[in-house]
Formats: sequence, structure tokens, C-alpha cells
Amino acid sequence: MISICIVDDHQIFRDGLKLLFDNTADMQVIAEAQSGEDALEKLAELKPDLILMDIQLPDKNGIDVTRELKERNPAHKVLMLTMFEDDQSVFAAMRAGALGYVLKGINHEEMVQTVRIAAAGGAVFSPQIAERILQWFSQAGNQQSEATAVELSVLTQRERDVLELLAAGCDNNTIADRLTVTEKTVRNYVSQLLKKLEVSDRYAAAEKARRAGMNEL
Repeated sequence: MISICIVDDHQIFRDGLKLLFDNTADMQVIAEAQSGEDALEKLAELKPDLILMDIQLPDKNGIDVTRELKERNPAHKVLMLTMFEDDQSVFAAMRAGALGYVLKGINHEEMVQTVRIAAAGGAVFSPQIAERILQWFSQAGNQQSEATAVELSVLTQRERDVLELLAAGCDNNTIADRLTVTEKTVRNYVSQLLKKLEVSDRYAAAEKARRAGMNEL
């Protein structure tokens, strides 16, 4: 029996998955979480065979939660199940330790098969994501760097300062200390960065910075 934990802030979506899995002979949902903190608390004791993780949660980014779960227990198997399909989010999720990255639009049969593969330790990607990964690796590194450098040109100098610290792995509090501003100001800068770079989270923004040649501090 494959035990599953669903981490998603939309109850209707969780209910739909739970109905699907509980009506599949070899699957059972043993926990649900509607936020990052909720997931971390419940998974401190539970060890399901697979954790289905959304990226956009109300309190924490799902990639952050995945990273923390893997740091606590490397045996956790996490599969990202999200609407975001940008390259940066995909690679950030993989670096955080996720087994795969699947878009929410897949049908029931595909979802069941995906869970079986991931629970067994296999890497799983939606066809669209797999194609984008192959395209990314087939492109020359210099072309990637040049294209990303153009994207970063829309940033102000202060936004670039914040982005460089993000690429170095600094949290908001550390960035605030280094730039001598408030943490709220840093959050505003980060929010603007995500909008300008058209990415879903800080890790995706940091990936763009590294691809553009920004040195890690």
C-alpha cells in the first residue's frame, strides 16, 4: 500500500486527489496539509511513501518546504505537483531534492501511474517539462547566459544587489543586514524581482542570476 501526504492549500483539489487515491487499490492518503508549516509539523512524525507538494503555499514556498523536509529526513520522497512550468522553478525544485515535477493538468490514469513511479523512487516529469529540460540542456551555455543577462538588464542597481545576495543563498534577514534596510523593504524588492523576471519564487530568480554569470558571495 502506497501511503501519501498531499500538501496543497486548495481543499477542493486535495479532496479530488484523496478520492482518487483512496479508490485505488494500492494507495491511501494518510495526511493532508494546507500550508508549509502544517506540512512540516505533520511530517515530523509521519513518513509517507510519497509527498505531493504544491509550490505556491500561503505561508512558505513549496520548494522551501521540500528542502527543509529533505534536510530533516533525506528518505522523504517529494513530487512537485503545480501549475508553474518555468525552467527556473523546475531546476530549483530538483536542487531542493524533489523526485520529479508534474503539472496539475494530468488525467487520473496518469496521476496514479506517476505516484507509483515516484513512490518507487523513480524520477517523473510531465511531458511538457521533460521537453523543456531537454531543450535547456541542448542549448549552448553562452546563449543561455546572454539571454538571461538581457532579462536582468531591466533591474535597478538595488534590485541587482538583492538578487546577487539571493544567488548567494542569503535569507531576507541577512540581506536586510548587509544592505542596511528593513526586512519589509527586502520583501518588497524580492516581490518586484519575481515580477520583472517572470518567475515564481526566489530560487528561480537566483538561478537566473547564476546563469547570467552573477558571482555567488
